[in-house]
Amino acid sequence: MLMLGGIVVLHVTTIILLLVATIDNAWWVTDTVSTDLWGKWVLTNSVWHYTNLKDYPEEYLQTVQATSVLACIFSILALFVFVAQLFTLPKGQRFTFTGILQLIACLCIMIAAAIYTAELHAEDTQGGYGHSYILAWISFVFTFLLAIVYLVLRKKSE
Repeated sequence: MLMLGGIVVLHVTTIILLLVATIDNAWWVTDTVSTDLWGKWVLTNSVWHYTNLKDYPEEYLQTVQATSVLACIFSILALFVFVAQLFTLPKGQRFTFTGILQLIACLCIMIAAAIYTAELHAEDTQGGYGHSYILAWISFVFTFLLAIVYLVLRKKSE
C-alpha cells in the first residue's frame, strides 16, 4: 500500500512539473527578457511587456509546443489508466498500458527539450536556460522512471 501511494505521489508530482514547465515563462532568461514556449516577456522601463515569438523558426517552435502539451496529456491519461487498471486488471498482471503511455510522455518531453536546446537557442551567447527548461528535463527523468516502474510492476495477488 505504501508503494502504491509513493507511485501515485510521484506521478502527480511529475504531472505538476510537466504543467509548470509547459506553462511558465522561463525557458530562456536574460536580465531583460524571459521566454517561454508561447511568448516573450521584455522588460522596458521597469514594466514587463508580452510579445510574440516571431524570431523563432515556426516549425521548431510548434514542435516543441505540441510535444510539451502531448507529454502533459499522456501523463495525465496514464494516471487515469493506472487508477482504472487498479480496479479492473486481473491479479498478477503488469501495468503495461500505463507504462506505455508514460513512456510516450517521456519521449514527448525529451523531444521538446532536445529540440529547444538544439534549434532555438544554440547561437545565443547572452542569457541562459531558465527553471522551466530545467523542470522539463527533471520531468523527463521522472516520467522515464515511472514508465519503468509501471512496466515492471505487477498487481498483487492476495
